[in-house]
Amino acid sequence: MTTYRIALIPGDGIGPDVTAAAWSVLEKVADKTGFTLEGEEFPWSCAFYKETGTMMPADGIETLCGFDAILLGAVGWPAEVPDSVSLHGLLLPIRKSFVQYANIRPHRLLPGVKGPLRSDGFDILCIRENTEGEYSGAGGRVHQGTADEVAVETSIFTRTGVERILRFAFEQARARRGKLASVTKSNAQKYSMVFWDEITRKLAGEYADVEVTSYHIDAMAARMVMAPESLDVVVASNLFGDILTDLGAAIQGGLGFAASANINPDRSAPSMFEPVHGSAPDIAHLGIANPIAAIWSGAMMLEHLGEKAAAGAIIAAIERTTADGIGTVPGKDRTEAITAAILAQL
Repeated sequence: MTTYRIALIPGDGIGPDVTAAAWSVLEKVADKTGFTLEGEEFPWSCAFYKETGTMMPADGIETLCGFDAILLGAVGWPAEVPDSVSLHGLLLPIRKSFVQYANIRPHRLLPGVKGPLRSDGFDILCIRENTEGEYSGAGGRVHQGTADEVAVETSIFTRTGVERILRFAFEQARARRGKLASVTKSNAQKYSMVFWDEITRKLAGEYADVEVTSYHIDAMAARMVMAPESLDVVVASNLFGDILTDLGAAIQGGLGFAASANINPDRSAPSMFEPVHGSAPDIAHLGIANPIAAIWSGAMMLEHLGEKAAAGAIIAAIERTTADGIGTVPGKDRTEAITAAILAQL
């Protein structure tokens, strides 16, 4: 029997609740499908930072190397720890150290979920470059606190980084409906974004079976609202992808349904799977967080590990649950009730 070692990082706020929900579903489907999951939990979080002065220990990355995948709940408690500290102290080091350069976020309406724009009809897979671009962290501030203060933040786009995320997106489009939308702002950013467009055109010659269209970020934001059904796979830089995927979460009914995967495509290091709703301090400890995004992220983890039947069983159970009206309206059903319904569907 195959055994997978999973690092669990529940994190802050609603993170522990939704992680526990996802783990219960993962354990049940593993038992039914014939493989084993071994989870080890790590307390790395803003609370950990307040105790130790770091978001994770100095050997945290080395520790995670021994796992097949990482399941993360949510990180952040801005009232006590600045988001820049929590992000740069935990999530970004994991993504960069493990070369998780492909961030994948599916956007579609589940049965029974009422989106703000329409009730059905779109299925978008957003691919976000995850390790460089606008979030490279290159820059600094000088003359702080004076009238002459200057802040510089430099985006970094490498040929290796841009080509590999585009190639990954082309492959995803080839495996789906054969349509790729590449998103830039090359009319205003004449170096980095023109560079991205040039590499897109070059790679398009290798993927004659994929219809590729280039969009400016503002036009793509409008298209996701006005005509989401026209989109299949969307690929964008770190910043643009970050913004578009939150828009995608909104049109699919809210962050409670927004799953994600941070993928190391060559599998030289573990990949990380997480809901993108954040720690939601306003509802933490109320027991009303929607665990569907975390459970869906768990399904993405199983698919990445090669357990496609188990992943499909989870998605089907989620769909039957929402079709019954459970978990479709924020705050209506308790976390434990939604989880129990999905477990019953399994």
